[in-house]
Parts: sequence; C-alpha cells; structure tokens
Amino acid sequence: MAKLILMRHGESIWNQKNLFTGWVDVPLSEKGVFEAIEGGKKIKNIPIDIAFTSELIRAQTTAVLAMLNHSSKKTLVFDHSNNRKLKKMGYINSEKAKEATILMYHSWRLNERMYGDLQGQNKDEAREKFGKEQVHIWRRSYDTAPPNGESLKQTAKRALPYFKKEIFPYIEKNKNVFISAHGNSLRAIIMFLENLSKDEVVKLEIPTGDPIVYEYIDGRWVKESI
Repeated sequence: MAKLILMRHGESIWNQKNLFTGWVDVPLSEKGVFEAIEGGKKIKNIPIDIAFTSELIRAQTTAVLAMLNHSSKKTLVFDHSNNRKLKKMGYINSEKAKEATILMYHSWRLNERMYGDLQGQNKDEAREKFGKEQVHIWRRSYDTAPPNGESLKQTAKRALPYFKKEIFPYIEKNKNVFISAHGNSLRAIIMFLENLSKDEVVKLEIPTGDPIVYEYIDGRWVKESI
C-alpha cells in the first residue's frame, strides 16, 4: 500500500522570533535543524520513492536533513527541469548514481500562506496594533485574508490542485511520497485527506518537524501511528 509522509518544516529563525513569515525565505533556526533531523529518524525505515517541497529554503532544508539518517542511504536530488541551464548541465551520467537518488520536485504551490502586510511583523505587536480579535481572524479563519495576503481557502485553491495533479498519481502507482512543506499548505492537504470541515481545519495544529503518515488503502486515507 502506498504511503504519504507529510512534514512541516522545522522551526525557522522567524518562528523563533515570533514574526509572521509567509513567503519570506527565512532559514531554519538551530532548534529547527534538530527538529528536522529527529523527525527524519521517525521515518527512516519507510521507503520513499519521490519527494515534493515548496520553493522556500526552510522546507527544502527540512527535507534534506530529514533524509540524513534514512535507511536507504539515498540522496535527495532537486529537479530543475524548469531551468534550461540546470536541466542541460545537471544530468547524472551513471545508472548506479541514479539508483541511489530520490528526485525532489519543488513548487510555489506548496508554499506557506502569504501573509501580506503582516510579513515581518511581530505577532504580539500586531495584536496591539490591529487588535487581538482581528489578528486571530486573519490567522485562524478559513476564508478571511490579512491585508494583501492569502486566506487558507486561497492557499488550498493552489495547493490541492497541485496535490491532485502532480502528487496523487504517484500514490495511485503505489509509490511512497514525502512532502516537506508548511503549516497552511499541509492543512489544505489534510483537509482533503480527512474530509475536514472549515471549522475543523482551522483548529488543526501541525507541529514543526514532526512527520504525519497516511496509507492509501482501497481509495481511503488511513492515518498511521509512528
């Protein structure tokens, strides 16, 4: 049976500083590096055939660190088929080396929710500026976006079609898939997998660096304990 592994990136430096991050390309904190490595140990014995991540370094780094202790000893290789120069020059000229790699695709469609005018602002200071209730609505409602940003509904509108078109076909071919992404893009995917309501999904908490595993059985998604 095919397995789907979802992993939110480890703590970023801006998570640590309590800042709204969104699409700002901030790296992992020291704690985030540790979380990614420890999260990877939990999935080290699950075979992985293909991987997907966002365009943001915190998710990409998490994927790489999570695979450091994988029992397959395979190397994640980033797909650059959309970059003419890298596509032409970055080929592998060894069948043995190819067999020891896992291809990882990256797409902006798996990026975190774009927080617009809140990006870079301290969350506590934003509550003082805009009001605690308003900031809570921007962060936790399903279809209300912060100024010049995205709502969870809008995030789902880009993440879910990508999941269904680009990722799910591998599941249908009985391949195990690893996705390293973000709190809100993963919420959108889990909403689909578990058939959650709008009220249920906004209450969903996804810890940093902690993998979530599903098995696809007879057209159903079954969550596993790891």
